[in-house]
Amino acid sequence: MRNFALLTDMYELTMIQGYYFSNPNQEAVFDMFFRRQPFDGGFTIFAGLDPLIDAISSIRFTDEEIAYLDSLGLFKPEFLHYLGKFKFTGDIYSVKEGTVVFPHEPLLRVQGPLIEAQFLESVILNFINFQSLIATKTARIVIASGNGAIIEFGLRRAHGSDGAISAARAAFIGGAFATSNVHAGKMFNIPVRGTMAHSWVMSFNTERDAFENYAELYPEQCVLLVDTFDTLKSGVPNAIHVFKKLKKKGIKDFGIRLDSGDLEYLSKEARRMFDEAGLREVKIYASNELDEWIIHQIIENGAPIDAWGVGTKLVTADKDPSLTGVYKIVATNDGRGFQPRLKISNNPEKITNPGIKNTYRFYDNDDKMIADLICLDEEDLSEKIERKESLRFNHPSINYAHFMLRDYAHATKLLHPVILKGKRVDRSPSLQDIQNFTKSQINSLDATYKRLLNPHIYKVSLSNDLKELKQNLIKEYCAMFNNERR
Repeated sequence: MRNFALLTDMYELTMIQGYYFSNPNQEAVFDMFFRRQPFDGGFTIFAGLDPLIDAISSIRFTDEEIAYLDSLGLFKPEFLHYLGKFKFTGDIYSVKEGTVVFPHEPLLRVQGPLIEAQFLESVILNFINFQSLIATKTARIVIASGNGAIIEFGLRRAHGSDGAISAARAAFIGGAFATSNVHAGKMFNIPVRGTMAHSWVMSFNTERDAFENYAELYPEQCVLLVDTFDTLKSGVPNAIHVFKKLKKKGIKDFGIRLDSGDLEYLSKEARRMFDEAGLREVKIYASNELDEWIIHQIIENGAPIDAWGVGTKLVTADKDPSLTGVYKIVATNDGRGFQPRLKISNNPEKITNPGIKNTYRFYDNDDKMIADLICLDEEDLSEKIERKESLRFNHPSINYAHFMLRDYAHATKLLHPVILKGKRVDRSPSLQDIQNFTKSQINSLDATYKRLLNPHIYKVSLSNDLKELKQNLIKEYCAMFNNERR
């Protein structure tokens, strides 16, 4: 297993050396959350948790890494000796991988020695931000296709080998049924797909020769690329010739791929030609710089496309290159019990929610999500929820805004322990299990949150106790700041 000890920003190391010499026994709690929905969408898919847990569990500073840090001339021998024995010993609570999540609610809660919890910031954000972004992009593409078959095609355009592998994993979570990336297929047990490029066709004297040779080698699941010369005058007629031969042999699993031109028009004409030739079995695959918007438009116009190969715009999260995930301290303990901490900002959206928290998600009788309520971990709403009591949902940044939730069927807590005292407590799920859970989560979202254009904004609110704590801390900090200025 790869060691991620040095996958960190330099300031994490300078800070934790400072903690080591100033207050080595202090404990802290951090929240990881994000501030806005990517792609101007209505939801985000939480991804990257399982490999993150493995990464955190594997962090060790070897002699080689200690020697490198020593060569930088910044770190004292006592601190380097401490790093030689470093491992995470705290607790991590997380939402389940594949969960639909929303801005400002805690996705991960890290509790333990301040030195250890601070050090995890960079690796947590690296794993969760990217994979959540790609899983979300894929889910949007799947929805736009009418829950069609999506193949992740992005290896050659991904941001390096790490990006390609992580993107393939996240894309599968988001709903892709296969990948072209063989390495990712082996690592994660993802189905792999791929047939031919234009170079295969161009390497033969004729297009028909290319198709016939390919069909001879791969008679089952034979997919022919038909746009090398002329899709409708050459590619499709040659494909018809080859597919009729396969059909006579009892083979009926074959198709074509369109990789250029007007995909809507070409697919309709190709479908007509195949049907007239008695080849209704032919599946039509499409690729070529696709994204959710293009696919949605083609589907809306009735194109008979069975599967979509989506590459560049999926693995690079086109139109929104990063998730706005952050990692903020929310409580500290210097021996007198945990005290809440708050970050103040002139932008109300950037004022953090203090204290140790969890989130309740409420559902209606049709098992559709209604709203999320962030509350202090010490608040126990289970009895009120069991009695179906009305609950007040307070706007996170507008003091006077709130609503009363009265009609709900049930609620569930989102954060659950995944690491306790440095040890993993949950089993590692299969990627297929995570994908299935993601599908169930998306199905529990009302269609208004899944629109590509102007989706409805899902309500994430604060409980009364959390709202009161936040407002009191703001007043306390502002008063302290004003006194210091006098």
